[in-house]
Amino acid sequence: MKFLSKFLIAIVVLLSVTNSFTQISKAEIVATGLTCSMCSNAINKQLKKLPEVENVAIDLNTNTFTISLKKNNNISPKILKESVQKAGFFVGSMIVTMDFENQRIDDNFKIKKDNLNLIFIDTNSKTLNGLAKFKVLDKGYLVMKDFKKNLKNYSKYASYNLDNEDDYHLKPI
Repeated sequence: MKFLSKFLIAIVVLLSVTNSFTQISKAEIVATGLTCSMCSNAINKQLKKLPEVENVAIDLNTNTFTISLKKNNNISPKILKESVQKAGFFVGSMIVTMDFENQRIDDNFKIKKDNLNLIFIDTNSKTLNGLAKFKVLDKGYLVMKDFKKNLKNYSKYASYNLDNEDDYHLKPI
């Protein structure tokens, strides 16, 4: 009985110090190739079809779509990118906002959670608490010119050159 109580106390302590984060709570997407308000409407409709989406706000001057997501969603940047592509356009940049609770990150630190493989690059060691914004630096999440430039800048990160669609390289902003 004494062993069982010590074991349960150890489990409670481990669970209380476990680093965790929730899924993406907001995404800001700058779309490319838009020429009129009908173009932005097509993207808006595609994004609103997603069950995880709570709201979409559009800035027509910058072609930016700010997507608020429902709590406890299981969405990935790939799903958002594919919605923009289904409308016939491309992602020029994507910034995601996530809510962290006592999560320590370092340069080239990896987190695997559900359908996300997050790799933090170009960052200093820090502990994240609360909302944090990150730019997605992978192919398809920024204009090709910037991606090619990043291939040179981030060549020290072996995973960046692999073009794995399940990996998301995030730079804090």
